[in-house]
Amino acid sequence: MPDSFEKEMNPENIKKAEMVVCIPSYKEADAIGYPTSRADEGLRKYFSEVDAVIINCDNNSPDQTREAFLKTPTQTPKIYLSTEPGLKGKGNNFKNLFQKVVDLKAKAVVVVDADLKSITPEWIKHLGEPLFSGFSYVAPLYIRHKYDGTITNGIAYPMTRSLYGRRVRQPIGGDFGFSGELAPLYLESKTWNEAVANFGIDIWMTTLAMNNKAQICQAFMGRPKIHRTKDPGSDLGPMFRQVVGTIFSLMKKFSPYWLKVKYSRPTAIYGFGLGETEMPPEVSVNRENLLNQFHAGFDQYSDIWESILTPDVYKKLFEIKDMRQQEFSFPTDLWARLLFDTAASYGEVGINEDDTMDSLIPLYFGRTLSFVNRTEKMSMQQAEEAIENDCATFETAKPYLIQRWRERHPVSK
Repeated sequence: MPDSFEKEMNPENIKKAEMVVCIPSYKEADAIGYPTSRADEGLRKYFSEVDAVIINCDNNSPDQTREAFLKTPTQTPKIYLSTEPGLKGKGNNFKNLFQKVVDLKAKAVVVVDADLKSITPEWIKHLGEPLFSGFSYVAPLYIRHKYDGTITNGIAYPMTRSLYGRRVRQPIGGDFGFSGELAPLYLESKTWNEAVANFGIDIWMTTLAMNNKAQICQAFMGRPKIHRTKDPGSDLGPMFRQVVGTIFSLMKKFSPYWLKVKYSRPTAIYGFGLGETEMPPEVSVNRENLLNQFHAGFDQYSDIWESILTPDVYKKLFEIKDMRQQEFSFPTDLWARLLFDTAASYGEVGINEDDTMDSLIPLYFGRTLSFVNRTEKMSMQQAEEAIENDCATFETAKPYLIQRWRERHPVSK
């Protein structure tokens, strides 16, 4: 444990800053020095006329993350903020950030992950510059391996795009920018909950920006995202429940808006061309594990599926159940209707939200296996086109969602 708890360490006593770079963390002592140094370089190179500060928002890490951050040599002042001892969660780090942004009267905030290995000083430029050019939310655009970010590719991107009509490719990217004007909105939102206090924070921030008519753009990052990648069938932990649960819970709050949205439109892109020559690292996938977890769901969750899915969707799940691993295919239209059924029933009395989320995980594993099979021989560009086609299928199926939603929520107009 750190020797003594201090909520804030502000060695240079910074009271005001026009720009903030934030690095949220928990137990990142070995990694945090690198993004801190690159952030300092980016601020000096591209924002030399701007009063800036680098803030580490931490969960009181026991591994000396605080010391590693503060000892990293920078010309830009640094502030360390911590949640109370025992209070974990990425979203709780952001709550401290929002308050500090308000206190500092900051105009622009750039957030980068603490485990980034590919960050360059230019990332600070790409995410920060649009905030001084009329945009208030900046999502990243970078090449990722086709099997990195499967929750984004399979759920977060197609769902947010079909719901809110905005094509934001990385709605849970982890590296993004937002204007200081959004900080009070985030602080005061009544939609804050336990999932948002943890991994639900990124999709929550993106969704609130979309629904508050923020000027949103995507910024080319110039390098692929390289961080700690994981096999999509392992170590899912609470992240799935919190991210997908946040998407579903916000649908109720913003139904007056998304029920009227018929099509998606492109989101402005800031910067020129991807220009990447570097390829992201490989992500290995254990297909047998994905199929086994999909099959295990039938024994464990069939009753829940039957209660929330339409008879047609439920029946089609059993039709694909016995397909062999090599030929396994989970059609996109079926996947879209399954997610729409689940979203429409989420939060209903008598249907436990955590059980609903847990029952979705084996189906997600099945859908991921299908995507791996379908894109195995594809280039990353071809796989990207396949994801775009999937999103178009979600949009085409949206009338099904609206019908299901109105059946479950009769007061929705």
